[in-house]
Amino acid sequence: MKTRIITAIIALAIFIPLIVYGQWPLTIAALALGVVAIAEILIMKKMFLISFEAVVSYLGVMLLILPDQWLDWLPSATTRWSAFYFLVLLLLLHTVIRRQRFTFDDAGVLTLGMLYVGLGFHYFIAARAINFETLLYGMLVVWITDSGAYLIGRKLGKNKLAPKISPNKTWEGSIGGTVSATIIMAIYLYFIPVGGHYVTMVILTLLLSVVGQFGDLIESSLKRFYGVKDSGKILPGHGGILDRFDSMLLVMPVMHFLGII
Repeated sequence: MKTRIITAIIALAIFIPLIVYGQWPLTIAALALGVVAIAEILIMKKMFLISFEAVVSYLGVMLLILPDQWLDWLPSATTRWSAFYFLVLLLLLHTVIRRQRFTFDDAGVLTLGMLYVGLGFHYFIAARAINFETLLYGMLVVWITDSGAYLIGRKLGKNKLAPKISPNKTWEGSIGGTVSATIIMAIYLYFIPVGGHYVTMVILTLLLSVVGQFGDLIESSLKRFYGVKDSGKILPGHGGILDRFDSMLLVMPVMHFLGII
């Protein structure tokens, strides 16, 4: 517990100034987090962190994370997605060159991982580019849902939510977390408007709270599949980057699809 608290204090001391200031320091931080996150997937797949497929994955995730204005150097006929597809083609060609050592399944996992991590951090930066309040809104939805689900689940939890994926989660905790986030964020939105109409945003808050919990379960499913307890060890007492940002990696893109970002 002591290690967990110390890590949290240090992480917050670094992270809070970055999200408050935003701009290029936050983008650099997001790029670093994205590379570490895709590296965690490589480790779960038992792939070398210094290899052709690893380098392509690092480039791909950074390409997806970068804000649009940082890609002005690309030729006019080349878009972010055409450049990304070129990297995916390199992974597919690698399945031929490496034959059975690097398979289509491996290429598929890394492609999906780049999309999952890259778009999550891309819209994290995009939210901050709108304003600090929008980014804080998304982060608070995730944090309050997680905290509410944990506290209410400990007190009232009896019915398992997804026992084969995350045995400690309960329906009572899940519902409690969503209700907590919706009520608290309704107050937040009343004083600090974000997005569109107030009532619409309260309803979307409820939806985003549920999405965040799915993000948590998706990452838990990933770890279960590869037989690991934590996605990494970079944050002592907390696990890896995927462990800490799992909900946010889903919530931020959905905020974009809903027109909030």
